[in-house]
Amino acid sequence: MRQMKTRVWSKNTRSNLITYGIVIAAYLVVEVMMRAGMISSLLKGLLVPLCMYVILAVSLNLTVGILGELSLGHAGFMCVGAFSSAVFSKCMLEAVPAGGVRFFLAILVGAAFAALFGILVGIPVLRLKGDYLAIVTLAFGEIIKNIVNVIFLGRDSRGFHISTKDAFSLNLEADGEMIINGPQGITGTPQNSSFFIGIILILITLFIVINLVNSRTGRAIMAIRDNRIAAESVGINITKYKLLAFTVSASLAGVAGVLYAHNLSTLAATPKNFGYNMSIMILVFVVLGGIGNIRGSIIAAVVLTLLPEMLRSLNDYRMLIYAVVLIVTMIFTSSPGGRAFRERYSLKLLFGGKNQAKEGE
Repeated sequence: MRQMKTRVWSKNTRSNLITYGIVIAAYLVVEVMMRAGMISSLLKGLLVPLCMYVILAVSLNLTVGILGELSLGHAGFMCVGAFSSAVFSKCMLEAVPAGGVRFFLAILVGAAFAALFGILVGIPVLRLKGDYLAIVTLAFGEIIKNIVNVIFLGRDSRGFHISTKDAFSLNLEADGEMIINGPQGITGTPQNSSFFIGIILILITLFIVINLVNSRTGRAIMAIRDNRIAAESVGINITKYKLLAFTVSASLAGVAGVLYAHNLSTLAATPKNFGYNMSIMILVFVVLGGIGNIRGSIIAAVVLTLLPEMLRSLNDYRMLIYAVVLIVTMIFTSSPGGRAFRERYSLKLLFGGKNQAKEGE
């Protein structure tokens, strides 16, 4: 028994080290190519969003693949992290002049606010299952985006002022400044994000998710996914572990939002950035990479982010391609016909003509 545990542990350790190694090797290759002038300015501009998509895919896989619940509100948690951190950074420009320290604090703020919303949403929502959970989380994402678009926040010598009507109703003094200007969002956020910081955040995300999955808590979460009744019968607190996984996933989505917000000079809650299509795109990364497969989510996020830019003529059909890929993948992996095809194809690979000869006999 001890030898078996040692073998499993060493196998998991090797697999995890390979995942970390892939990320580090990719960073080194990209850095070498950039210094050699082999990467265009367009691709350089995609490096930080690429890191953001990887974090979003890995964090959503914790909910969809490990917990087994379908969530379509991941863009909402990203929106919470983005705007809370952007407000913090803009308000603390003078109080914390060191950009690195301020950005580190902004990451903590974004992760904390996203986790808080994860708890508030998860307590009532995680009682639902399947399509009902997906619909409610989708509604949450849309509600968050619409709420941000009606907020007008400013500050002057008298303090902070907030309104949901317009900017003039704030009655700011001459020395006042707008922080959130409704649909126009936030302007002047410090651009502290970089490819190196994105890679560091990816490694931290992988460390959190992988260690959670391989821990006792992760085994309890996967037990709930496999058989909720059996897990509850052996004393596993269903609500506690589901809420824990959902909150960690939301918090990491908030971190991705921080990375996104500090990569732009203007941050606005548009349907393109934080809407339904963003949540679906993240879900496609998870499904295409393999539900529950962390390394697959990373590869799928990288491939599906870079391909539209390499094939810019197909950029207008990106969401259509994502929909087709998602449908084909689900049919291939979940339907009885798809499973039978995979089993038959794998047998042919293993036995070649022998298998066909046996079928002929």
